[in-house]
Amino acid sequence: MEKTIDESVQGTSLSIDKKENNKRKLYIESYGCAMNFSDSEIVASILANEGFNTTQELENADLVLVNTCSIRDKAEQTVRKRLEKFNAVKKHRPHLKVGVLGCMAERLKTQLLEEEKIVDMVVGPDAYKDLPNLIQEVDDGHNAVNVLLSKEETYGDISPVRINTNGITAFVSITRGCDNMCTFCVVPFTRGRERSRDPQSILKEIDELWDKGFKEITLLGQNVDSYLWYGGGLKKDFEKASDMQKATAVSFSNLLEMVAKAQPKMRIRFSTSNPQDMTLDVVKTMAKYDNICNYIHLPVQSGSNRILKEMNRLHTREEYIELIKNIREIIPDCSISQDMISGFPTETEEDHKDTLALLEEVKYDFGYMYAYSERPGTMAERKMKDDVPLETKKRRLAEIIALQRENGKFRTQRHVGKVQEILIEGTSKKSEDHWMGRNGQYSVAVFPKENYKIGDFVNVKIDSCTSATLIGTAVGLSDNN
Repeated sequence: MEKTIDESVQGTSLSIDKKENNKRKLYIESYGCAMNFSDSEIVASILANEGFNTTQELENADLVLVNTCSIRDKAEQTVRKRLEKFNAVKKHRPHLKVGVLGCMAERLKTQLLEEEKIVDMVVGPDAYKDLPNLIQEVDDGHNAVNVLLSKEETYGDISPVRINTNGITAFVSITRGCDNMCTFCVVPFTRGRERSRDPQSILKEIDELWDKGFKEITLLGQNVDSYLWYGGGLKKDFEKASDMQKATAVSFSNLLEMVAKAQPKMRIRFSTSNPQDMTLDVVKTMAKYDNICNYIHLPVQSGSNRILKEMNRLHTREEYIELIKNIREIIPDCSISQDMISGFPTETEEDHKDTLALLEEVKYDFGYMYAYSERPGTMAERKMKDDVPLETKKRRLAEIIALQRENGKFRTQRHVGKVQEILIEGTSKKSEDHWMGRNGQYSVAVFPKENYKIGDFVNVKIDSCTSATLIGTAVGLSDNN
């Protein structure tokens, strides 16, 4: 399971690189993980060459695409409700075409065309380069479907059109797919096997972002620590590579160092890590370069060894805790966040108590916590009975969330009294007179605007905090500007 972004409607808020001669208007909504948001930017780039500019006005769109998530049933139901909204718009714009992209498209395939009559096009995550042909089919009056999974596609040759952007932070995709067959997760079935992107294309994209004024990038993958470039192909085929390919292969720690050195003033993050694949050379690389943020999203899913085995997580509780210990020895102020599932099949109160005990021991800075949602096609759905009552799931989830909030406040308070470098991302949601930004540990900070601007690195004295937000006063621009 991946860290998710707010599942509220995410339409196109800002687009750069619009083409003046493009006459058709594209409206994109994205749901779920950061990879979906990154993929939407790839889609916008592909369609920019087909006569489409993005718009934030649904009522003006000629083509609506919704990039979907299948990680939980709630995400799919949200998309179905949005399709109802699109149907209402289509009554006033009968030429409007609607497409479903992403993991939900891959999972349901042609079933979507039958269930949602408004849908004209269904496109899986590996088929976006086929969009020009699919749109032509739709323009000719036919429904169009391409959900074929690829063994090679990474979109490394496409320069994304940045949408939903503040012009300061951006996602850069480095891998696609996942080889970890966690029993609860649909991602391997919707995104296919792991394959990595040419590091030179990654560096080129980051250089272009810097030239356009971006100050922070997040390297993205379902499992970034599995990044391995040896000239192309699936990760699982690496053993078949030539001696030369093996000798010159680029691992994730290698890539991280290449990026840090190429743009020493660009702030660098990455997500998502898998405990079984994260090696200490990655952590040591983080410690070596000041522009790599001291923040790791490290999903654990459960604190019970028995449940971890049922989930087919290839790490134990003890191994996970040892990894956390080593991270904090190398980077003492490293923030760590988690994914946690409550109510996985057969979970007992003892298993739940193990999870609470793990939360208390690690004291995560942040957390992404969910009640188990059975996903069709996964091993858990096929082999395990969803036998934990919903009320029990909700109660356990509430206990997990309450403890995480307590621990999160404990971690947030450590910043009070310190001066920290904050990258301004935009205006605070609660006050037009305050900026909002983040420190290197991913904590949100707010402070009076004064004469600073979006994109500035500002030294901020942290005066107080809530459970999740730092409150401070700017003391001047940092040397990183």
